[in-house]
Amino acid sequence: MEYTILILGFISFLISFLVPYLTLPKLIRKLKTIGMTGKDINKQDKQDVAEMGGLAVVIGLCGGILAFTGILAYVNEIFGIGISLINITDGKILTLIFASLSTILVIAVIGILDDMFDLRHSVKAVIPIFASLPLVAIASVGSPTINIPFMGEINFGILYALILVPIAITACSNMTNMLAGFNGMEAGMGITMSLSLAVIALFIGTPEGLIAFIILISLAGALLGFLKYNWFPAKVFPGDVGNLTIGAVIATAIIIGNFESYGVIVMLPFIIEFFVKLINKLPTKNWQGKCISGKLYPFNEKPISFAQWLMYLSKGISEKNLTTTFIGIEIIFCAIAILIFFIPKFT
Repeated sequence: MEYTILILGFISFLISFLVPYLTLPKLIRKLKTIGMTGKDINKQDKQDVAEMGGLAVVIGLCGGILAFTGILAYVNEIFGIGISLINITDGKILTLIFASLSTILVIAVIGILDDMFDLRHSVKAVIPIFASLPLVAIASVGSPTINIPFMGEINFGILYALILVPIAITACSNMTNMLAGFNGMEAGMGITMSLSLAVIALFIGTPEGLIAFIILISLAGALLGFLKYNWFPAKVFPGDVGNLTIGAVIATAIIIGNFESYGVIVMLPFIIEFFVKLINKLPTKNWQGKCISGKLYPFNEKPISFAQWLMYLSKGISEKNLTTTFIGIEIIFCAIAILIFFIPKFT
């Protein structure tokens, strides 16, 4: 493995981390000043907390990706140092990077609009399809062949770009927005997913895999910087701009890196949440918990979300413990994905 990609990955991680870490204190004050706040509904006092903190995550993420692109181009031009798998002056690579950024930014804008105007769920379920168009439009996006571990390959042909890519962007962005609403959960699970998939992307050994690595490591850095202010008790919420973006970044990375099967594995907690809510007719309220003496319980006898099932089975759980439990569940699925990826390499 080349050390250049690790050094650039660290720089991207550091830049994406510093942006939210340094800017959020001022952004939190500004958001409160303009009234962009939401109730911390899982607390007994239900205090107002700044919303749309995900803006800092988006800016940090983009900063990390652009830093990689700019630094690699500079050192390649001035010192002749580069990465053997990536020719940064290649139009195909640059198109891939900026198509990915375009998709991510369109999703972020949708999240901003939702935070400001509270878009209907039917609208949020459809609009992300248009965000996938930059990836659909470039012929170099991913590969129409998906490798399913222990089973083999399936070639979807033109259906991959026209159907599977839009579905992936739409589904992932909406599902990460579904399993949300608890201090530190979205950021904590997002960090776990992005770091584990970054390991897979790094060892795939393709130009597309390395681009996916940079995107994922930048997301991890941005979310880590954000988590300081989002951890229990939260000073800021990610808002839909943050939650939707997390899913969009994960989907974009697994598409361009062509490791969709592993993406499905790490997304399983969110998929479970979707089906639990689907069975209960996709409830729009009372799916979090009611706080009694510092512990969360389902609103009704029958749990209507994955989180409420954990509340029910534990007979009441604190929000902090609920979040760490979900992060622990995510770590298990991520470990499974990494093991499945590496097992064939050592057998």
